[in-house]
Amino acid sequence: MKKILFSTLGLFVACNTSQKTITENQTNKTKEIDVTTIAASITEDELKEHLYTYASDEFEGRETGQVGQKKAVEYLKKEYEKLEIPSAKKDGNYFQNVTLTLNNVPTGNIIYNNAEYAVGDHVLTFNAVENNFDDITYVGYGIETDSYSDYNNIDVTNKIVLVKAGEPLDKNDNYIITGSKEKSVWSNASEAIGRKIKIALDKGASAILYYDATSYSRFQKRFNYMRENKSGRMEVKETNKKQFSSLFIDSFLAKNIYPEIDTNSSTKVIKKPINLKIISADNDLQTENVVAVLKGSEKPEEYLVISSHLDHIGVTPTGEINNGADDDGSGTVALLEIAEAFKKAEKLGQAPKRSIVFLHVTGEEKGLLGSQYYADIDPIFPLENTVANLNVDMIGRIDPKREGNRNYIYLIGSDKLSTDLHNLSEEVNKKYTNIELDYTYNDENDPNRFYYRSDHYNFAKNNIPIIFYFNGTHDDYHRPTDTPDKINYDLLENRTKLIFYTAWEIANREQRVVVDQVAN
Repeated sequence: MKKILFSTLGLFVACNTSQKTITENQTNKTKEIDVTTIAASITEDELKEHLYTYASDEFEGRETGQVGQKKAVEYLKKEYEKLEIPSAKKDGNYFQNVTLTLNNVPTGNIIYNNAEYAVGDHVLTFNAVENNFDDITYVGYGIETDSYSDYNNIDVTNKIVLVKAGEPLDKNDNYIITGSKEKSVWSNASEAIGRKIKIALDKGASAILYYDATSYSRFQKRFNYMRENKSGRMEVKETNKKQFSSLFIDSFLAKNIYPEIDTNSSTKVIKKPINLKIISADNDLQTENVVAVLKGSEKPEEYLVISSHLDHIGVTPTGEINNGADDDGSGTVALLEIAEAFKKAEKLGQAPKRSIVFLHVTGEEKGLLGSQYYADIDPIFPLENTVANLNVDMIGRIDPKREGNRNYIYLIGSDKLSTDLHNLSEEVNKKYTNIELDYTYNDENDPNRFYYRSDHYNFAKNNIPIIFYFNGTHDDYHRPTDTPDKINYDLLENRTKLIFYTAWEIANREQRVVVDQVAN
């Protein structure tokens, strides 16, 4: 990744001042208190006590919208009440109510050229749609960037568009987007799908037929699993959302619509009607984010958001509870301890200069839905005044694939929007915790794509600098064996302190973190 390097004199000044001490007025004198005495309130014992409750069988795996998740949000609410940290909402309610829609697996078909193609066989979708189109607009790869567009001189308003996976090559077999043999993000299946769908939606299209021969069988297995288990896909309910249908098609249907689709990327209007007759009985589901705030003493209208997800994946079909001690019980209890530390500082005479938002989001396991709701629909505090997001998701275990020092943490995203934040993070760690900061999963070419898979991404896409703290996956990931007894509490304590110290510096430095790069 290209970086912009520059001197950060302000950072070092800040590291030697606002981070080092807090002050307390006593008989007209200033008493200096080392911030490490504040961080000392973060302990293994308290983390363990919280986690053995939060990841217990009583909470039933904290499935989004279910009884166990309701118990989890009540627990968090009571803890913030004990800490005397108020709700972020003006009405005093700690719960930010989120309505999700459960898109049940639909039934129906596409009729094209007098042939029927059943949902689940040649076409996959979670959208209920009944619509007729006189023709289909083929737009090749369906890409649009500052330097390249498949939509030049094409009006797709209220049309159905046909798009294929991948990206274009020039006559020398260089990728046109990068100008080299190196692929761009448009070749990444999971990332490109969302981007291409959004472009079609923004262009005014009513539906998209997405052709990806490589990924279709994988999508179909997932679709069939959900159909057999009578489950569905969740999404945030948006009352004013434009009606738009996304349909994924296999090679058989794609080539029946346009036989040259694999060899030709030129725009073409296919003058044959297509009828969509797909129905689904969707249901609404109520769930909650938990949001508390500690107001800043000098810059209360600037906000640092510290986040973790409160949900997990519930109970298995055979009745085993997925306790989610590491995922993300560890991040949840870390936030509680960080909140306690900031409250202690306030009681000793120095609240943070900026406001600290403690955001526990729901529906992460369903597609980052709680953080999407906060960022896209109801940001309690303006995003333009949000200086950074520190996201904590799985910090209690050791990655068995990793070799070396056990006292480590994976950092993801610290340099993607702000060189300033990355440097600040490094300096804080050197000064206080000396954890090995491992950037393995920060690589642009990381096949796991972790940067896009946790709640920080809904802030990063809005150009808000982020750091994602992560210990990596393990054999107990998303299994009933992710239990509190397997947590490394000494590591959990040290990692939590690192996040607190980083938050302390961000909250108390004179200048807000500088954004010097653009979200991608």
